[in-house]
Amino acid sequence: MGGERKFRAVRGVKDILPEQVAAWRHVERTFREVFALYGYGEIRVPIFEETALFARSIGETSDIVEKEMYTFPDKSGNSLTLRPEGTASVVRAFMENSLDKLQPPVKLFYMGPMFRYERPQKGRFRQFHQIGCEFFGVAGPEADAELLQMVHYAFDRLGVPGLKLKINSLGDGECRPKYREALIDYFRPLAEKLCENCRRRLEANPLRVLDCKAASCRELRREAPRTGDFLCGDCGNHFQAVKGYLEEWGVPCTVDSEMVRGLDYYTRTTFELTSDRLGSQDAVAAGGRYDELVESFGGPPTPGLGFALGMERLVLLLPEGAGGGERVPPVFVAALGEEARRIGLRYVTELRRKGVPAALDYDGRSLKSQMRRADRMGARHVLILGDKELEAGRLLLRDMSTKEQEEVSIGSAVERAANLNRKAAE
Repeated sequence: MGGERKFRAVRGVKDILPEQVAAWRHVERTFREVFALYGYGEIRVPIFEETALFARSIGETSDIVEKEMYTFPDKSGNSLTLRPEGTASVVRAFMENSLDKLQPPVKLFYMGPMFRYERPQKGRFRQFHQIGCEFFGVAGPEADAELLQMVHYAFDRLGVPGLKLKINSLGDGECRPKYREALIDYFRPLAEKLCENCRRRLEANPLRVLDCKAASCRELRREAPRTGDFLCGDCGNHFQAVKGYLEEWGVPCTVDSEMVRGLDYYTRTTFELTSDRLGSQDAVAAGGRYDELVESFGGPPTPGLGFALGMERLVLLLPEGAGGGERVPPVFVAALGEEARRIGLRYVTELRRKGVPAALDYDGRSLKSQMRRADRMGARHVLILGDKELEAGRLLLRDMSTKEQEEVSIGSAVERAANLNRKAAE
């Protein structure tokens, strides 16, 4: 048996261990509270969808669709894909479940794993986790600004330092075609210097060049046309209004005219929240407006916008000890002897039913060993009972932080331990 293969996690995925989960729960709890303040309801969408759903929404020429999706045939021959992002699934659910018939706005948030086959690196995995939201039904700039204010507020509550909010406008169906043609005219003479992917995509989707991470392409685009120079009157006014709201509400941001985001469905406002502590893959959260996406799926014209953040990257940026105060220390019951263990098991059950975490030694170890285990578990209080205590009808209740202990009657031991533990946790 000793020579059998030892299994390991697949490359690009990781286990999230109990001592790490506290920080994850802290982030999730914070965003749930903030989403509730802004009127969002939770939606849980499937982990896999029809492949065509993502190909249509993200874009056939995107890196995600061409290289990164986990796509497979099911037993009926249908092509399915593990979701690489959340927006397409939420838009599909929004339409399929007739949420588009509700009085706008409709605000939805989600949390869960996503999947992309890409090179693992700092804060980036092949199974990764996102928190995101979608906001349907409001076309005005106040919706864009409110979303950005909400994201800023949530990160501020988490105490993440050094984040920078960058915004841009990509225009819409009126003005973006002119910008697209200007980009093609600019890059066509430089095509031989572009990376292979950008040369292939230049005519079909030149905005991809602006999103490329290759050093050669980044250098060539320094003098490329800027989106702001091509915005129509409506898009220009919309973007100015968004910036005005953010300034009025005290949300700091900078305009980055090179930022186009990597998904085809964005229109008008796009944004990224970045950190210089993450290296070249510096985006922690990103999103934007997608006023044409619902209609492209066959639904009614419906303005929409949203964002998503990467949990793995965000957790790397949290202040040390974030979420560490979440776990309530247990009461440990140190029992010596069969009768004491029988009563100890009853005490543990009663404590848990009172909402107090409780633990017991299962192996009949010595008192010294049990006290060491209680200390490793972070127990604040230990109930000690053995033959002598049972005969006297009084147990010992030890405070592990002060090393003081008191005698308590068998009948009051559970209530006394529960009350002390609650006070210690406050």
